[in-house]
Amino acid sequence: MGSSEDEQVGFASLPSPLVELHDERLTRHGVHLQLKRDDLINPEIPGNKWRKLRYNLQAAREEGFSRLLTFGGAFSNHIRATAAAGQHFGFETVGVIRGEEHNPLNESLAYATKRGMVLTYLDRATYRRKTEPDVLAALQDRFGPCYLLPEGGSNGLAVRGVAELVSEITTDFDIICCATGTGGTLAGIAAGLAGQQRALGFAVLKGGQFLEEEVRRLQREAYGVATANWTIEVDFHFGGYAKRTLALDTFIADFHERHGVTPDWVYEAKMLCGLFAHIEAGAFSSGTRIIAVLS
Repeated sequence: MGSSEDEQVGFASLPSPLVELHDERLTRHGVHLQLKRDDLINPEIPGNKWRKLRYNLQAAREEGFSRLLTFGGAFSNHIRATAAAGQHFGFETVGVIRGEEHNPLNESLAYATKRGMVLTYLDRATYRRKTEPDVLAALQDRFGPCYLLPEGGSNGLAVRGVAELVSEITTDFDIICCATGTGGTLAGIAAGLAGQQRALGFAVLKGGQFLEEEVRRLQREAYGVATANWTIEVDFHFGGYAKRTLALDTFIADFHERHGVTPDWVYEAKMLCGLFAHIEAGAFSSGTRIIAVLS
């Protein structure tokens, strides 16, 4: 088998396209908005999931691992992407899922098992300790040597992969926005910015203030230093992770009607809804150029 880098050639459709959004709400406030369509990189491993996994897959191969073990909630896009990547690149995969097993499996977990992933479950108290040595040792004893991927795939290698997104953007912009679940995407994007450009993350889970330290930690892991060119908005979680409300569903339906795009309700819809609320509230001066990352 060739190197991971050789295997990856042609797998991801890069750079992902930029699409100008035409919307009277933008025109009214003089704001320019483009969508960075990272969701089109690969149908099974889209967007930030591919960018986060890319260098981790290379490291796993170089270190001689044949099995990936990772963590996530029952609706985790990272779990899905790891299962698909494992099948495509020849790794066995284990998904450690937060909470109790529920049958039938939801669509996300059913997809993962169809891609060959073995699922195991940790009660919520133990899951909170998932990075502690005794919990990891028990998992390794059960499943054998594994390359460990953290929840959401966010580590230093992931941050470096995500940072490459910024170099693909050939148009001038002032602010770039992303949904924020574990902090890895925001950490990478912010690390790739230049000059006065800023990144704005929208937390998709309740109580997202802790993500600020996570972003700094991930940037230090990747580059040895944290940047100050980003902020996190924590008021658009719509009830918490993988929770939705009528207001969010109404926004998704309206966005699809206006633009022919149906944003993912767990992540991107919350970010876009928060962004448009900020625009309508006059948070951005006329002439501001914004990019919103869909992944």
